[in-house]
Amino acid sequence: MKIVSVTVPTRQRSQMIDVTAEVQRAVRDAGLKNGCVICFVPHTTAGVTIQENADPDVLHDVLWKLDQLVPRDEAAYRHSEGNSDAHIKSSLVGCSQMVLVEDGRLVLGTWQGIYFCEFDGPRQRHMLVRCVEG
Repeated sequence: MKIVSVTVPTRQRSQMIDVTAEVQRAVRDAGLKNGCVICFVPHTTAGVTIQENADPDVLHDVLWKLDQLVPRDEAAYRHSEGNSDAHIKSSLVGCSQMVLVEDGRLVLGTWQGIYFCEFDGPRQRHMLVRCVEG
């Protein structure tokens, strides 16, 4: 099945955006009944993760802790663009997720959602989605 590009406009420097509905739409449009979907972020300062989608405070807390672990202004950074922290956060979170699909629906836990993670916004981003039968 072909790769679908999902546009993700971001509005803040650090942000987690729920893209679960867009991924489910890609599954539906592909006609995938059983298999998996792979979400891939082709950016070095962004990522994708699965996280709680019931309480927005969780997203705040994740971003807050990442900022504590990897501060924006660190004297030892050498990268001249000033976004070394975003590159490190992207590496920590990762650039892909695989989600199972059964009976045409994403197999996620009760409180789970798929989140695009922006670490160097705001920007116009893309996430690639591939549906795999099996």
